[in-house]
Amino acid sequence: MERPNAWKDYTAEQLDELHYLCEGYKAYISDNKTERECCAAAVSLAEEAGYVDLAAKIAAGEALKPGDKVYAVNRGKALMLVNLGTDPLEQGVNILGAHIDSPRLDVKQNPMEEKSDLLTLDTHYYGGIKKYQWVTVPLAIHGVVAKKDGTVVNVAVGEDPQDPVFCISDLLPHLAREQLTKEASKVIEGEMLDVLVGGRPVCVKEGEEPEEKDLVKRGVLSILEEQLGIDEEDLLSAELEVVPAGAARDLGFDRSMVLGYGQDDRSCAYTSLVAQLDVKEVKRTSVCLLVDKEEIGSVGATGMRSRFFEDTLAEVLELAGVHGELALRRCLRESNMLSSDVSAGYDPNFASAFEEKNASYLGRGLTFNKFTGGSGKSGSNDADAEYVAKIRRVMDEGGVHFQTAELGRVDVGGGGTIAYILALYGMSVIDCGVPVLSMHAPWEVTSKADIYEAYRGYCSFLRLA
Repeated sequence: MERPNAWKDYTAEQLDELHYLCEGYKAYISDNKTERECCAAAVSLAEEAGYVDLAAKIAAGEALKPGDKVYAVNRGKALMLVNLGTDPLEQGVNILGAHIDSPRLDVKQNPMEEKSDLLTLDTHYYGGIKKYQWVTVPLAIHGVVAKKDGTVVNVAVGEDPQDPVFCISDLLPHLAREQLTKEASKVIEGEMLDVLVGGRPVCVKEGEEPEEKDLVKRGVLSILEEQLGIDEEDLLSAELEVVPAGAARDLGFDRSMVLGYGQDDRSCAYTSLVAQLDVKEVKRTSVCLLVDKEEIGSVGATGMRSRFFEDTLAEVLELAGVHGELALRRCLRESNMLSSDVSAGYDPNFASAFEEKNASYLGRGLTFNKFTGGSGKSGSNDADAEYVAKIRRVMDEGGVHFQTAELGRVDVGGGGTIAYILALYGMSVIDCGVPVLSMHAPWEVTSKADIYEAYRGYCSFLRLA
């Protein structure tokens, strides 16, 4: 049952729609490289589309009615959008759930170290990465620094053409005989991911001892004080993320693909968000969840394991006049969800990692993974056949190009998403998203056709499921 390539069927009008969507997508992932930035940008788009802050509705005691659109933010790192439909909430809602965190390097709280007149920042990698991929590439630093007086300083250095960039050094081949005998996981180890940020000592002032240490560090700290108003102590309460510098770009002579950082899972987050905003009138209430911490197990106050989703839905039901714990449980149980997360695209360079009949191919549309997990589907949400049939109907009625896949050959690997967490409520959940090459690398590859079909598929789900 080989699925056709979506590019072959597009009309001129659809190609224009695809181009418009993908230009917006490239801008989104280029401008927003942290979960905070993604969340803030999504709120701006939602407000432009007529969504209002749920907290304001709660404070005013205003009732919600069909057609109302609200959003809730969790600590600036997660977001829930709700478009009230005409069907009773106890009959469930349609949910698009994606994550907006991506693999990266996090700056440690006490990071600065000067050796041999070179200043580095110590990091701890976040999520599953191949550490050797992060050396010698231009890097940027994004995040926030929270000061004791309550102010928060936003940081984004390395994206503007006039900005400096940063990097992690590597050993030259002439001296790397021993290094090249190591396993790939050991070629660059975690404590070696030190980001080079300075190399110019400050001039020693008159009266100071010429042997004074850390003169490069002093110079960098003076720049941080002058440009950002922060000192070294402020780094104790900072969240600084080291990410690849530069914008997403068209890939290929035919410009059919996107090369960019963070496409796991922002390719699904952006298309879910835009579908939620574009499908304005719904019978069944639609929900878009953009959450944090998926790459490290969905833990913490901003991850899917937190009570944010459940508590926010309870607030919505209460303002909509649907009261009580039982009503909330019924709503959760009767809901449908697409866990919008990427899948591993088939790569001819690594064909042995895939089983070709059950692989996801770039250009063939939105990918559905009935199950994920590994080693006997361990840790997987395995969607039931009836729900898969329902989703097939929804996609076919919407004219959506879609394919089915599993994440690599049996016993080769596996992976997980937020699907199993939502399934704990008893709702119907299936994983679906955009196939990706070089997943978790600093630069990942997607097909524009798959991004377009993901958007179309998510729209069909919200309208027809």
